[in-house]
Amino acid sequence: MDAGSFSSSISSEKTRPASRHPLQEVGSRPYMPSLRSSSKDLSSRQSGGDRFIPDRSAMDFDMAYYLLTEPRKEKENTAAASPSKETYRRLLAENLLNNRTRILAFKSKPPAPAEGVLQEAYSNASSHQAKLAKPRRYIPQSAERTLDAPDLVDDYYLNLLDWGSSNVLSIALGNTVYLWDASDGSTSELVTVDEDVGPVTSVSWAPDGRHIAVGLNSSDIQLWDSSSNRLLRTLRGVHGSRVGSLAWNNNILTTGGMDGKIVNNDVRVRSHMVQTYRGHQQEVCGLKWSGSGQQLASGGNDNLLHIWDISMASSNPSPGQNQWLHRFEDHMAAVKALAWCPFQSNLLASGGGGGDRCIKFWNTHTGACLNSVDTGSQVCSLLWNKNERELLSSHGFTQNQLTLWKYPSMVKIAELTGHTSRVLFMAQSPDGCTVASAAGDETLRFWNVFGTPEAPKPAAKTASTGPFTSFNHIR
Repeated sequence: MDAGSFSSSISSEKTRPASRHPLQEVGSRPYMPSLRSSSKDLSSRQSGGDRFIPDRSAMDFDMAYYLLTEPRKEKENTAAASPSKETYRRLLAENLLNNRTRILAFKSKPPAPAEGVLQEAYSNASSHQAKLAKPRRYIPQSAERTLDAPDLVDDYYLNLLDWGSSNVLSIALGNTVYLWDASDGSTSELVTVDEDVGPVTSVSWAPDGRHIAVGLNSSDIQLWDSSSNRLLRTLRGVHGSRVGSLAWNNNILTTGGMDGKIVNNDVRVRSHMVQTYRGHQQEVCGLKWSGSGQQLASGGNDNLLHIWDISMASSNPSPGQNQWLHRFEDHMAAVKALAWCPFQSNLLASGGGGGDRCIKFWNTHTGACLNSVDTGSQVCSLLWNKNERELLSSHGFTQNQLTLWKYPSMVKIAELTGHTSRVLFMAQSPDGCTVASAAGDETLRFWNVFGTPEAPKPAAKTASTGPFTSFNHIR
């Protein structure tokens, strides 16, 4: 089991100042370094740059003219010059000219010439390749924005943060669900539940970005219309205890509870419970549908990871029948962090809790474990970059950091720090650029970690297939 349940966090609830408001900006905007060069950098470049410009202040033009014309006169008078005149000219140069022979004066020493033609050709080729190479993306090391999140339940097994397709972020703080509109930064309260049914244990936006499911500690699931702040219906009797995980698949709302059950609910019909998956012995803390909607991944506090296929689901399974497509027992702690790869449909990433600390990659068609990486700390959440082959993970003790990995090499690209407690939840903006993270330190931070997506190319004009395609115009 991973440490941290809501009961312990509620019993040790801190006394907070009355002036503290949810989802308000914390402090001032963090310092962002300017992309322009500072005066210090400019002066350093001037003193030791790559251009060697003559320094006029160190040059004597009269002396330069003398040195340029004197050799010609010497050649003209060589025949007539006597040894005594040569000695006199030499002594005069030593005493009056101080043996100055340089015409141009430079600020710094010129670079040594390249050795050979091949080396010059190689340097030209490498510089050409560098110009063609894609520039490395700048990743800010500090959060773009930090909001206050008082009463955020510090519980590893819950799922209290989600970002909908309409660019509105939902977060559960104690018994209240708040909505934060990313387009204008406005905050509104969706619902505050009673003490006897709270706290809120999970939130999840429907694909339309308008309706939202709210799981409760009492085992009920509420469906809300966010545009009108209206409760549409309450699903009761689905689970015997709290509902900590939710996942949508079109009109099917899949719920996972502390009772170990996973239930598919068709929210359009009165008898909403259409299928039940049984395979976990303890709380289900992670649920994710694949992009195709054909496979469901579930992780539990029993250290198990299941892959369910929708074609194998049954409303009344026979006794002893295995409903799962794959059952993985490789993790050594609770499995909550799950993420389906956006560019490879059968690739799933999973993360283990404090006793495991590993990110594993699975081929869900064959059931093979492709790779396992020890991160060194509890893996709380995983998100794929929609535009690049990268994976973002959030962690607990000791650094409480977000780590960006390059896939498939799993080389660390960046580590983002700022949270002072384990980063329990992450959510991705609809455009795939910004990531919101919520931690036990009761802050909500926004990171511009995935960069800006490339502008879509204009669609090519396709030939019309209408009945008049052979006519260019009407006369």
